[in-house]
Amino acid sequence: MVSVGTIIWLSSELMFFAALFAAYFTIRAVSPDLWAQETEKLNVPFSTVNTAILVASSFACQWGVFAAERGQVGRTGSVLNVAKWGLREWFILTYIMGAVFIGGQALEYAELIHEGVTIPSSAYGTMFYLTTGFHGLHVTGGLIAFLFVLGRTYLARRFTHEQAVTAIVVSYYWHFVDVVWIGLFFTIYVIK
Repeated sequence: MVSVGTIIWLSSELMFFAALFAAYFTIRAVSPDLWAQETEKLNVPFSTVNTAILVASSFACQWGVFAAERGQVGRTGSVLNVAKWGLREWFILTYIMGAVFIGGQALEYAELIHEGVTIPSSAYGTMFYLTTGFHGLHVTGGLIAFLFVLGRTYLARRFTHEQAVTAIVVSYYWHFVDVVWIGLFFTIYVIK
């Protein structure tokens, strides 16, 4: 039931982001010159690397889920032996990658503000910060969820099926956030 509820909730989140995409494309359609001028200020190579980090975090998250499904909460070998990692190690790596993504987004915001791209500066700035900002809030929510899952694994005396389900549900959310970002990345950075 938890998985079904999460999928229904993610469907509502999908509608929220669909509305943001619709607003972005609508405002872009009425001011193409502004979009051409403002997109030149984007640091596409930096954002591409930041995107690759977030996408790679989704793979790390999934490997953590595979470990949870095996009932392997922690590593069984050296920390350098990635093949023996458990849920904790994979989720910690996912958390770090997600935090790096958020840090990269904050750095990008600082650069764009220095370039004069702000929320009140133009419709482009408003839509850029609304779409990427709400996504960043969702990533931050995912990072909090990872801390919750990790905390439960450290506090529990034994790893249970319920904890594995929680890890799987958090992975649904994380994969959703990654897919939304891929759409945003192509919309904002690639399709100029």
